[in-house]
Amino acid sequence: MAEPADERDTLERLIAILGPRLDELRSLGEELTSRWRGDAIRVGEGSRRRVQDLAREVGLVTREEWDELELRVAQLEHRLRLLERD
Repeated sequence: MAEPADERDTLERLIAILGPRLDELRSLGEELTSRWRGDAIRVGEGSRRRVQDLAREVGLVTREEWDELELRVAQLEHRLRLLERD
């Protein structure tokens, strides 16, 4: 039967050998996670742009363009009411 001191020495040697490797592995995991997040954001932005371009090609308007048009119509209606009062 192994003595507790022998087990402790074996454990300490194992930690000494694997410790730096575990740090490298943890660092690699963090780097891969960071890259994955960045790629996911870029893919999402690229897809959105492609959908907007496709919508323009078929003659659809974006939500932003629609909101701008609504604002312009509201401004024209307001000006028209002011002119009608005079």
